[in-house]
Amino acid sequence: MRGKFLLACNLLGFAVFAFFAWLQREDDNPEIYTNPSLIDVWAWIAFYGLISLLFLLAVTRRFPWPLFALALVFSLFELATTGPGLIQNLSGGGFTMTKKAMNPSHGEVEQSREFFGALIALAATGFLWWQRGTRRGPSV
Repeated sequence: MRGKFLLACNLLGFAVFAFFAWLQREDDNPEIYTNPSLIDVWAWIAFYGLISLLFLLAVTRRFPWPLFALALVFSLFELATTGPGLIQNLSGGGFTMTKKAMNPSHGEVEQSREFFGALIALAATGFLWWQRGTRRGPSV
């Protein structure tokens, strides 16, 4: 039963993070974002794609530690770089994550979204790392 539950979680995680990666393609839309960065768009696509790949590999019981290290480094980097925007958003008196567009006068909104996206990815990476010890199988 536990194996089926982990399989379902891993397939769901794969689908969710693949969807997150797919959503990032709109982040270079100049109608929504002021001065969008194509590098930032592809970094987030790669990051969420990496987490999705880790879930897919967990389905096959493969847990390559270099990919976990990369996911951990990227998560911590994003938490550190977007944390100040979250703090600014929290201390501004009107915390929000629902403004439709990111612009220079409200950059803290997008940084808050990115902070929580990185936090979710970090939690997912931790869940996958935990599986390494609970499921027997090859570890690359």
